[in-house]
Amino acid sequence: MQVLVLGSGAREHAIVRALSHDPSVDAVIAAPGNPGIAQAALCEPLAGGVSDTAAVVELARRYAVDLVVVGPEAPLVAGVADAVRDAGIACLGPSAEAARLEGSKAFAKEVMSVANVPTALAHVCTDEDEVAAALDALGVPHVVKDDGLAGGKGVVVTDDRDAALAHARSCLAKPDGRVVVEEYLNGPEASLFCLSDGKSVVPLALAQDFKRVGDGDSGPNTGGMGAYSPLDWAPEGLVDEVVGRIAQPVVDEMRHRGTPFVGVLYVGLALTSRGPRVIEFNVRFGDPETQVVLARLRTPLGGLLHAAATGALDALPPLRWADEHAVTVVVAAEGYPAAPRTGGMVEGVDEVPGGPDAYVLHAGTTRADDGVLVASGGRVLSVVGLGGSLAEARERAYAAVDAVRLAGSHHRSDIALKAERGEVTV
Repeated sequence: MQVLVLGSGAREHAIVRALSHDPSVDAVIAAPGNPGIAQAALCEPLAGGVSDTAAVVELARRYAVDLVVVGPEAPLVAGVADAVRDAGIACLGPSAEAARLEGSKAFAKEVMSVANVPTALAHVCTDEDEVAAALDALGVPHVVKDDGLAGGKGVVVTDDRDAALAHARSCLAKPDGRVVVEEYLNGPEASLFCLSDGKSVVPLALAQDFKRVGDGDSGPNTGGMGAYSPLDWAPEGLVDEVVGRIAQPVVDEMRHRGTPFVGVLYVGLALTSRGPRVIEFNVRFGDPETQVVLARLRTPLGGLLHAAATGALDALPPLRWADEHAVTVVVAAEGYPAAPRTGGMVEGVDEVPGGPDAYVLHAGTTRADDGVLVASGGRVLSVVGLGGSLAEARERAYAAVDAVRLAGSHHRSDIALKAERGEVTV
């Protein structure tokens, strides 16, 4: 089997790494990939970017691939998966219509309402007066979300009404701008990836990520600063409950609408005193949770994703998982997330200690003209540590982070720390 992976981040590096360990996968092509991915896959440029449907189809045909895996959300919303499937090639990723579960938070709320899925109370607003009324109705903390794609940075949670209104104003100023104002959901958060072939749902392992830039969940939201898996503190039966009450009803509803969901349904959860509630859906693997979930998956990834793409999930045996814990820590460029400084030399990625139990995934890197590895994005590296306990996995991840050198870079020092100390409770 030959597989084409679209994207250039640490999520895609984790996917490529897992695919390269699958004996049924003969070759992996990545577009555009990155210098880390290039060590395990053939990287091909896409002049028009990953949302250039014609270029993606041409590339898939040129290499006669058996499966296309779409990493980021933008090409899915743009209809890349539709074009690939129309070309007769299996694709792991929902249609543009089904991708609206991520592309429009208002649409996701409507689907959840029809499917009776537990989520936060919400108001969809199209002007500032509606926003103001919704903020007053739902109270503090205020939760204001851009209705469309925002790279993980479209949400503001604040007690400051003026700050909430300012964020809403910036969202409304966009073409067809809408915002969703929600009630605040209390309780620890968890992420669950669910594979769907349009009918069946197969859950992966629970993970928890860290959105805020600073220790103690301080500072602005980011695309994610770290994650860990499994969640030893999660209630027994949580995965089955999420599949039964959330993922399967949503997949059923999408099928009934004539827009079956084929791909990865990421369920972002708040584990409240009233039970799990959906914070958001994504329609692809999330970053950085993918880095820790796939680190623990022992079922070959290529066959699993191909089964999801071709309606064959029912025929698969139960998934196999390593008993190990996994932790990933994101190394970010100076100034991230507001104004990341790119171009800095990245050193030490091949010198991390820990052997196979610690490794570096490239997120925002490129090669300068002289071949030197440099930062090209806000999140530069995702450093993974594995261990028999969460403490051991954290120790290995942070030892590896210490070996990496990038002037002005920063990272959180408390990824999975509360869980290690037994301080996360539902």
